[in-house]
Amino acid sequence: MTITKTHLTLEEYLNYDDQTDTTYELVNGELVAMTLGMGQHGEIADFLNYCFRQEIKRLNHPWVSKQMIIGIQSPRGNRWDTVRIPDVVVLLTSQWQQLQNREAVIFLNEPSPILVLEVVSESTKNIDYRAKRSEYSVLDIPEYWIVDPLAKKVTILSLSEGFYDETIFTSSDRVKSCIFTEFNYTVSQILEGDL
Repeated sequence: MTITKTHLTLEEYLNYDDQTDTTYELVNGELVAMTLGMGQHGEIADFLNYCFRQEIKRLNHPWVSKQMIIGIQSPRGNRWDTVRIPDVVVLLTSQWQQLQNREAVIFLNEPSPILVLEVVSESTKNIDYRAKRSEYSVLDIPEYWIVDPLAKKVTILSLSEGFYDETIFTSSDRVKSCIFTEFNYTVSQILEGDL
């Protein structure tokens, strides 16, 4: 992850274009270039996005699951100029439709996503476990998944009274979700990222 020194407001970030294909998060007003993860990172995110879409369809929920295309305005300290781009976001279909004709960023005054998921890489593990955990809880996101191929585990954080309760799953454990109650995959299957 590369950090640039340019300080931007949220509005400047939303209009920023450096004529490259680089995707940036905004963290305390600074652009943070998102690096390409290992192939396994993308495979896991793709697999879980597919699984979530299948569950949404099967259960006929009014939700969508999107991979790496939705930003979430996030609080950091006393400042509000941070936008995270999770690996996977599950949100209401109606909310996704409202994002069709503007920047795909969920702002602070809008409903929070239903679930966010981050796949840990060497360069993001502290951010995924610490910073994003506190930011997403303040945003009242009901469930935050941290999929960690480095430690070979999946951590599900479920919101309870403004704080996340943590459940850790490893190896052959079936991952249990309060959002996707019939999710039926093990940690090993998720880390393999293959149906």
